[in-house]
Amino acid sequence: MGAVRSPVGRRGGGLSEVHPADLGGIVIAELLRRTGVDPAAVDDVILGCVDTLGPQSGDVARTAWLAVGLPEHVPGVTVDRQCGSGQQAVHFAAQAVASGTADLVVAGGVQSMSQVPIGSAMGAVGPYAGSLGWTARYGDQEVNQFRSADEIAAKWSLTRPELEDFALRSHERALRAHAPSPDQRSHEETDAGAGEVVSIGRCTADECPRADTSAERMAALAPLREGGVTTAATSSQLADGAAMLLVASSRAIGEHSLRPLARIHHVSARGDDPVLMLTAPIEATRHALRRCGLSVDEIDRFEVNEAFASVVLAWMRETGADPERVNVNGGAIALGHPLGATGARLITGMVHELARSGGRYGLVTMCEGGGQANVTVIERL
Repeated sequence: MGAVRSPVGRRGGGLSEVHPADLGGIVIAELLRRTGVDPAAVDDVILGCVDTLGPQSGDVARTAWLAVGLPEHVPGVTVDRQCGSGQQAVHFAAQAVASGTADLVVAGGVQSMSQVPIGSAMGAVGPYAGSLGWTARYGDQEVNQFRSADEIAAKWSLTRPELEDFALRSHERALRAHAPSPDQRSHEETDAGAGEVVSIGRCTADECPRADTSAERMAALAPLREGGVTTAATSSQLADGAAMLLVASSRAIGEHSLRPLARIHHVSARGDDPVLMLTAPIEATRHALRRCGLSVDEIDRFEVNEAFASVVLAWMRETGADPERVNVNGGAIALGHPLGATGARLITGMVHELARSGGRYGLVTMCEGGGQANVTVIERL
């Protein structure tokens, strides 16, 4: 397995003018360069992407592969499991390899939220209006992630200061992990971006972490909903980015003289209440650990997507995971959340973090539209 990503660019930032096909293609090319794999031997390209309109339409996985000059006989497919799209792409790749129907698959995700604004594919009325079946089951109540984040905070009695403290810690961890010079890190730390990130044009590092943020600045922000506790500071940032992994069979590892970084130990997905929407990672994590025969204490690192601070804090309350093992290099509140790419970015970061820390098992999970969650368990080799 190889794993590489672009920097995560702010919306309107250093990646905003890069076509999504070029963004994905550059990262794919770098993945192949680093692994030394013959592109002609790749069986499939599977990429996650949300809001596949405009420059992201027409099967961006296929377009990205071709845009960087790679062989025309290699196919590509784009998948959409909302925020979990990039993670699901890796799952499909792992399942193809495990089934014996493929030996080498490039999997990941790409998203330009600068060029295709969030929710573009939903239209003016949203996905549920007009569905008799949905209305009969769930009524015409408000369904959106801001409401869900606030309701999770209320259900788990999470206060606004708790959410803001978590968000501030995300920025601090991201800034420390990606500090540009060793003298800005303690002696036992290494740059979390080393070996993980490929520069693209003028975007050479993650743009979203804020060195100037503070508890006072966060406290001054208005809530996103009247009466709510969620603010822009405790929510993930809109962003652009791409991340790619090479998933290989044992046979391909031998044939291509690859050095595997990690093994995909488990993949699964679970669903939960689609109106509360963001709680599925809790049961999905329990399900994955049961299937693996592992306890939460046996997992060395966790990546739980920081769609909102309340999501991760509720997950930690329910699972009992050690906060010092969760999102140790910061999360989407600090690093940004390019929707279709984030799942692959989390797995990419996990592969490199396990190598740095010497841990054995890492678990990646994230909430998704429709009340879903993917879980990937990685084992370092």
